[in-house]
Order: sequence, then structure tokens, then C-alpha cells
Amino acid sequence: MIEGVMMRSPHSYAVAVRRPNGSIAVGQDYLARPSEKHPWLRYPVVRGLATLGQAMALGIRALRYSAEHALEDPKAPKESAEAKKKPEMGGWMLALNIALSLGFFIVVYKLLPLYMATRLQSRYSVVGNLVVFNFVDGMIRIVLFLAFLALLAQSKEIQRVFQYHGAEHKVVWAFEKTGRMDLETARESTRFHPRCGTSFLLVVMVIAMFFYMVLPFHSFVGKLVGRLLLLPVIAGVSYEFIRFAAKSKGALWRWASQPGLWLQRITTREPDDSQLETAIKALESAMDLEKTHGGELVVA
Repeated sequence: MIEGVMMRSPHSYAVAVRRPNGSIAVGQDYLARPSEKHPWLRYPVVRGLATLGQAMALGIRALRYSAEHALEDPKAPKESAEAKKKPEMGGWMLALNIALSLGFFIVVYKLLPLYMATRLQSRYSVVGNLVVFNFVDGMIRIVLFLAFLALLAQSKEIQRVFQYHGAEHKVVWAFEKTGRMDLETARESTRFHPRCGTSFLLVVMVIAMFFYMVLPFHSFVGKLVGRLLLLPVIAGVSYEFIRFAAKSKGALWRWASQPGLWLQRITTREPDDSQLETAIKALESAMDLEKTHGGELVVA
């Protein structure tokens, strides 16, 4: 079971993992924004793809770090050679994991909704309308996504992951509201946070419906290929929408973040103190590294 939290500030990140023996392992590193290395990545849409790509790379790095510590032998003495030599997650295993995840995503969220909408189109003429077809396709995708999350949430191990997700949100709220990172303040904070990735996923699914309406393809294969090719554009535009909505802080932001807040009733759980301590350690480590580089002490 992998148990840990990753926290980011503008120019640093930290991963805190609860080891099998109960101690906390922390990995941290300085983080340069993609646009600082390549100025052309500052442009709209492209900057969203760069940010998402970096987030994915960090997620894989955090997964590897967490897995290596989760595989440690809890019975090995802390100073023994066995304790110092961490088991490693091979690159081939990560590549296989990514390939399977990508295949699952394409089949469940692209191929299956399109197939079901096409079948409905053959039975009900109204679904042949371009707007109706893409609305039905999009709603099937959202229902499958929600059903998958609800099913996933039944697993005891996934519930532990969702508790760590809740711990991350509570600690971030504690810091943003009070400037403190202590256990008591984190306990009193809510586990629902508007800047959660779940909001982004739902926005992507809604925006995708509008993009698919401009596809000139009529065959099943053409529609599927078009959907896959538009993925980067949809992700970039969705990032810009959320960025704009967050800056407005008005009704648009409330509309964009509310579905994600509802969804967090599934993807977060109330954490225990050990999970909050792990999240606090991750945020403290990220902020300490940010401070040494003269960065702004905010949560990215």
C-alpha cells in the first residue's frame, strides 16, 4: 500500500511518504517552470499543456519515490544495509503502468462512449443530430467516469488514498487561511478545496462536447481519431478556462469549481492524524526549499 502526499510551491515540490515502520520519508527538489526554460511556453493553450506535462512527470516521480519506500522491509533495522538499500520500481514497470492507464483511458472514455452513442443513434433518429449526439456522448463519458470513481471508492486501499487526498486539502486550507501548518488547524479545516484536479477533469469533459461538434468526420473511426487528436487542444483550452475563472473569483469560478467540490465527496475522506502529519511534512519541506531559493511562499 503506497501512502504519501506531494505538495508544490511555485519553484519546488516535496513528497512525504509514511514508511511501513511508521517514520516519514521526504523527497524534495527545486522545480523550474517550463516557461522559464522555453519562453514560447508562456503563450495561452501551450502553457497549459506544459503545466499538465510537468504535473504528470512529477506524479510519476512521486509514484516511484512512494513505491520504493512502501516496499521497504519494516522489520529491517533502520541503520542496517537492508534498510538503506531501497527496493526500486523499474522503469519498465512504470512504462507498463502508463501504457495500461492510457489504454484504459482511450477504451473507457473515448471508444466506449462513442460506441454507445453510435448504437443509440441507430435506434433513435434524434441522436443523429450533431448537437444531440455529442451531448449524449459527453453525458455517457461523465456517467462512466462517476461510476468508475464510485466503484473505486469501495476498495479499502483506495479509501486510504482518498484519506491522504483529504489530508492534502485540509493542510493546504489551513496554510492559506491562517498561514499555519499545525495539526490542530489542519483538523479544523475542510477537506473540500476548489483548486482540485477533479474540477479540471469535469471541465475537460464539458468543453470536449463543444469541440467534438466541429469535427467534420461522419464515420466511427474518423470520429474516434478526431477525438484523440483534439485531446491536447481540449486540455490546453480547459486549463485557460479554469485559469481565467480562478482569476475572476466571481460567478464563473463558482460555477467551474462547484462540480469538483461535489465530486470530492467521493475522492476525499476525513484523514487521521498520521495522514495529516504526512501532508504537513510535505508542505513544510516544499516551503523550506522555496524559501532557500527566494521564492513566493504559496501553494502552486
